[in-house]
Amino acid sequence: MAARGSCTLWSYYGRGRSWAIWSGCIPYFCSSWHGAFLGARLLSQEKRATETHFGFETVSEEEKGGKVYQVFENVAKKYDVMNDMMSLGIHRVWKDLLLLKMHPFPGTKLLDVAGGTGDIAFRFLNYVQTQHQKKQKRQLRGQQNVSWEEIAKTYQNEEDSLGGSHVMICDINKEMLKVGKQKAIAQGYKAGLAWVLGDAEELPFDDDKFDVYTIAFGIRNVTHIDRALQEAHRVLKPGGRFLCLEFSQVNNPLMSRLYDLYSFQVIPVLGEVIAGDWKSYQYLVESIRRFPSQEEFKEMIEDAGFQKVTYENLTSGIVAIHSGFKL
Repeated sequence: MAARGSCTLWSYYGRGRSWAIWSGCIPYFCSSWHGAFLGARLLSQEKRATETHFGFETVSEEEKGGKVYQVFENVAKKYDVMNDMMSLGIHRVWKDLLLLKMHPFPGTKLLDVAGGTGDIAFRFLNYVQTQHQKKQKRQLRGQQNVSWEEIAKTYQNEEDSLGGSHVMICDINKEMLKVGKQKAIAQGYKAGLAWVLGDAEELPFDDDKFDVYTIAFGIRNVTHIDRALQEAHRVLKPGGRFLCLEFSQVNNPLMSRLYDLYSFQVIPVLGEVIAGDWKSYQYLVESIRRFPSQEEFKEMIEDAGFQKVTYENLTSGIVAIHSGFKL
């Protein structure tokens, strides 16, 4: 047997072939080779740890942030039109159902993340205003000897028409916020809303600040979903509610095949024809396929600290609404 640190060569020659087996090794060479191997392995693991997906493409985490930002900068002006075209208008029903599930009461403080164009925020304001007006009518009907002036003031106070409700719209993309602000002006929304540029993974708000956190069709685009969920939990008040409306996995085999065909063959074409941007809509389709299943996402929400987590499939699971509470 060869001593440790020595080098022995066993050779066998026959039929034009030769085999050589080295046993043992020179100490310096062995330790250097082993160190280099471990170093390469650690670098490989570190590289994998900082890699993520951008649709079906593998990119660095830093690169994904820039690519996603560029996508939404490109699609911002045609975002609402494309939503109607891609979903045949059904996205409006999905968002209405999100508000029905939320069922906000007057005085609710909502944080809508990745909500730059205002779709959820405007629905929220309409909903709480309707609820508050119903409450006011019940109160006025129950009062005796109310003057016309008092009744008029009740309906003319725009701030009070929301019952103290407020929505903060947070988005990382300036162009999306710009489109949302323009829509708010055009549609007459003034009171009860504010706009802030911010990252879902590092929200610029204090702890325990909001009653409800919503994110609609946005969380699949963040680089670290777990961090975004932890931030959602942090900024919600105890008893606050997390609601996420997102594309998910279709649970009907026939619907799934038709949906895949439509997604990959039609949506990018619509993007090119209407918005002049094939690649952005190709990414959006691919990003849906990379998003966790309903059960997997439910577990991620629970891991972030939320309790009583549930989900509801809409349109055979094309989208799902996940709900959880900070208790």
